[in-house]
Amino acid sequence: MTTHSPATPGRASEPSPSARLSRGIGAAVRRGLARITSDVIAPYQSAVIRIGFSLTWLALLLREWVHRNELYGADSPWSWAMAREWNTTNHAFTALMWHDSRLWFEIVYVAVIAASVMLLLGWRTRTASLLSMIGVLALQNRNPFVGDGGEDVIHVMAIYLVFTRCGRAWSLDERRAAHGRDGGRDVVGIVMWAFFTAVLALVTGLGKLDTGWALLLWGFIFAQLAWWLVRRYGPGEPRTVMEMVGNVVHAGAVFVIAAQVCLIYSVSGWYKVQGSLWQNGTALYYVLHLGDVTPWPALSHAVANSSLIVLLLTYGTVIVEVAFPFTLFNSRVRTVMVAIMMSMHVGIGILLGLPFFALAMISADAFFLPTALLRRAGDRVARAVSRRRAVAPTPQVPLRVKY
Repeated sequence: MTTHSPATPGRASEPSPSARLSRGIGAAVRRGLARITSDVIAPYQSAVIRIGFSLTWLALLLREWVHRNELYGADSPWSWAMAREWNTTNHAFTALMWHDSRLWFEIVYVAVIAASVMLLLGWRTRTASLLSMIGVLALQNRNPFVGDGGEDVIHVMAIYLVFTRCGRAWSLDERRAAHGRDGGRDVVGIVMWAFFTAVLALVTGLGKLDTGWALLLWGFIFAQLAWWLVRRYGPGEPRTVMEMVGNVVHAGAVFVIAAQVCLIYSVSGWYKVQGSLWQNGTALYYVLHLGDVTPWPALSHAVANSSLIVLLLTYGTVIVEVAFPFTLFNSRVRTVMVAIMMSMHVGIGILLGLPFFALAMISADAFFLPTALLRRAGDRVARAVSRRRAVAPTPQVPLRVKY
């Protein structure tokens, strides 16, 4: 009886489907790890988040400058004592609870504006993102009963930005690195972090921080110290390892930002589906007749008087919010959906008088735009600025004639 070998001599046997699947998954995981450890992913998308949200927060702070004391200061109906009792129960962090004087409030408010400008320009981005987070939490946790959904989005994004390398594009830090001025002793950075360390030591010694926030803030201080020491004294393998760790943390934060935006739209859309007014297509009719959120009643009533427009906008809002996370897997469909979402928020900002909510969500939507489109937009802005500088008239120096 003759037996045959299952494999032809000199020829490798074909792997099973499960083995091919395992190899494919392993190869994909290796490529993904190599991608997120070797370089900063989505640098332009993280820069869009940095610029968009810092600009929104800065614009809101400047608009509320006149009313800052009524919202967050000593003249607020939500008094300092009430806020302190509230924060004792929920352990919310706010630097405004360190002292109840008006001078301290003014110092914090101005410092928050300065940190927003730093983050917007991308100057000392790592420091600016930490200071901006502290400022956002200081004001919003001082009075959590003011604001809208836009400020809630700013709240969480300010925390996520601390863990990103959002200054790798469209920033003064990138410009300084491109001109070779990113090395050296960096006296400005040393002075800034030494000052912040001294302030943190004082605040910790006075017992103004709970254990969680003290560990978090001191962790940032020691991480920055370790990074500076490695850049200064370990430029070889230690710096490579630190770069890889920073890239991985950045990639995780970018993923969380994307997931947060998808969660916002998914939850909003599915909650709307359960409402009877959204089911019968009349929800926006009643929204457009609310006096508190209709800055231009004539325009709002003109839109509300068209049954077809109300029906299309009501159902369209639900459809795009529910469908948004499922359209991110195709680049062309994703770009079209982002344009639709941006248009929707422009309409919300105009018709409902919520400009900062609209600007915050437009910034979040821009995170999903393709890199090529963002780079072209950035190049056009840079060329426009260059042309404007080129045609700007140079000041004429008057001639001095000696007699």
